[in-house]
Amino acid sequence: MARQNTVFKEAYNRYAAALRPDAALPSEPEIAAQLGISRSTARAILTRLNDEGIIRWNKRQKIVLRVPTENDLFPSEETDSLHDIIERSFMQRILSDDAAPGMQINELELAREIGTGTTSVREFLIRFSRFGLIEKRPNSHWILKGFTREFALELADVREMFELHSATEFGKLPPESEAWAALAEIKAEHHAMLNDFDARYKEFSALDERFHLLIHGAAKNRFIADFYDAIAIIFHYHYQWNKAFARQRNGRAIHEHLDYIAALESRDQAAIDFSCRLHLRSARQTLLQSLPQNPAEPPPA
Repeated sequence: MARQNTVFKEAYNRYAAALRPDAALPSEPEIAAQLGISRSTARAILTRLNDEGIIRWNKRQKIVLRVPTENDLFPSEETDSLHDIIERSFMQRILSDDAAPGMQINELELAREIGTGTTSVREFLIRFSRFGLIEKRPNSHWILKGFTREFALELADVREMFELHSATEFGKLPPESEAWAALAEIKAEHHAMLNDFDARYKEFSALDERFHLLIHGAAKNRFIADFYDAIAIIFHYHYQWNKAFARQRNGRAIHEHLDYIAALESRDQAAIDFSCRLHLRSARQTLLQSLPQNPAEPPPA
C-alpha cells in the first residue's frame, strides 16, 4: 500500500503541475496511459483534484477551475520518480530469499504490486534485460537468469574500464566547472557521515551512488552514461545480499572515497589513477563477497 501511495502522490504532482485554467480533461483511461499508471490511480487523482476545488468533475465532464498552488502538491520528500519506484520493487523481488535462477517475473503482477501501468514496467524490464540478468519469454513473462560470480566479474570489469576513463576526464575539468562544487558538497557529506558514523553508516550506499555518478558524468559519453544505470542499480542494491560487516566495509569505503576525492582535487593524473584503481579493487571484492554462497563452491579470494 505504501508503494501505491507513493505512485499516487508522484503522479498527482506531475498531473496537477501541468493543468491549465478552463482546460477540459480527458477520460480516466487516457490519463492513466498518459501518466503510465493504473486506472484506479488516475481516478484517485481526479477525485483529489475535485475535492480540492482544482477541477469540477461532473460525470464525463472535467473542467479545470484553477491552477494548483505549491500547497496543493505533495512535498518532494513524499514522492519518488516512477522509475525509482519500479526499480526498487523489481530489485527487492529478485533479491528476495526465494529468488533463484529460473524464477518467473510477470509484468502484470509487478505492475499491480506497485500500482502502476504495465507499459512503464515493461519499458523498465526491456531496458534492464540488455545486461543479461533477466530474459524475455512469451505472454509478458520474464525469467531471472541469476546473479552469478561470472556476471559479477564481467560487470566489475566494465565498471573499471569506464570509471578509469571518467576519472581521468574529471581531473581535466576546468576550475569553473560545476562538477568541482558538486564534488566539494559530496566531500562534506562524507565528513558529516563519519562524524555520526554509527547512526548513519547504513546511508552510505546512496552517497556512494551519487559520488560515482558524478565521476562518470565527466566523460560526457552517452554509452557510459547509459550503461552506468545498470552498474549503479546492481552496486547500489548488492549490499542487501549480505549485510555482514556493513559497518566495517562502509567505513573503509568512505576513507577510500576521501583519498579518491583528494586525488581528483589535486588534478594529478597518477594520483587519480592510483586512488581510483585501489577503490575499484575494493568494490570488486565487496561485490563478490556479497554474492549468495553456493556450499559446493569455495568463497571468493
